[in-house]
Amino acid sequence: QVQLVESGGGLVQPGGSLRLSCAASGSIVRINNMGWYRQAPGKQRELVATSTSSRLTNVADSVKGRFAISRDDAKNAVYLQMNSLKPEDTAVYYCNADVIGFRDGRGDYWGQGTQVTVSS
Repeated sequence: QVQLVESGGGLVQPGGSLRLSCAASGSIVRINNMGWYRQAPGKQRELVATSTSSRLTNVADSVKGRFAISRDDAKNAVYLQMNSLKPEDTAVYYCNADVIGFRDGRGDYWGQGTQVTVSS
């Protein structure tokens, strides 16, 4: 079946940078929208950034100017470059993709999440 796996999270100091990666695996025909969401303890999961199949992007106001999303369709991957990190960016970050699988058909998939902690 189709799976999404995130990587790149960790502990960084305020002002630091991280690059998150998400790779989709399985029998994939096409990936439409891809994006990143995050969820802090006790808070609602929120959209961080999305990218369409034509690479139109949108970024949440809270991270605009600091985060950038990109994708590599040859690798079925999406990335989130995070700069000037703040403590309030601390959350579990989840990859999301609208995938058309050869065997499974169309589905909305989520990764397992990767922890980002911004602290001194």
